[in-house]
Amino acid sequence: MTRSYTLYYKSPIGTIEIIGSTKVIRSIMFCEEGEIENLQITETPMILIECYNQLNEYFNGHRKQFTFPYEFEGTLFQKSVWNALEKMPYAKIASYKDIASLIGNENAIRAVGNANSKNKLSIVIPCHRIIGSSGKLTGYAGGLWRKEWLLQHEKAIIKNNL
Repeated sequence: MTRSYTLYYKSPIGTIEIIGSTKVIRSIMFCEEGEIENLQITETPMILIECYNQLNEYFNGHRKQFTFPYEFEGTLFQKSVWNALEKMPYAKIASYKDIASLIGNENAIRAVGNANSKNKLSIVIPCHRIIGSSGKLTGYAGGLWRKEWLLQHEKAIIKNNL
């Protein structure tokens, strides 16, 4: 098995744990301070540093897309949902129903929501841009307050860049 490395990024909305190998990022998840492991790693692969830097650029309003290599593990259905999420434009929202339609399975609204909840690449695979059909914020593993913050952040960046 490939060795995993961990790096933490302190974002404006909490600490993000970045996990990857020397070649790809596998997880970008919010974590509580008490969950942070006291790791003594003498080397940090460049890929984790690049991810860290790109997250920093995102939070500072200078990045809208991520270019470092990443991979996700899941079922074929989950991967189809995550691939659709990758195509979501910056600062645009869609419903779970919209994503279900995009993947060619209009009746899979709940399954799309479930796949969203399994996304381990927060922000990069922008599940925070998916809302309920009613227009309400629903479900976000990092907490609805973070989802709202991320949406407002992206909206403000677009507004300020026009």
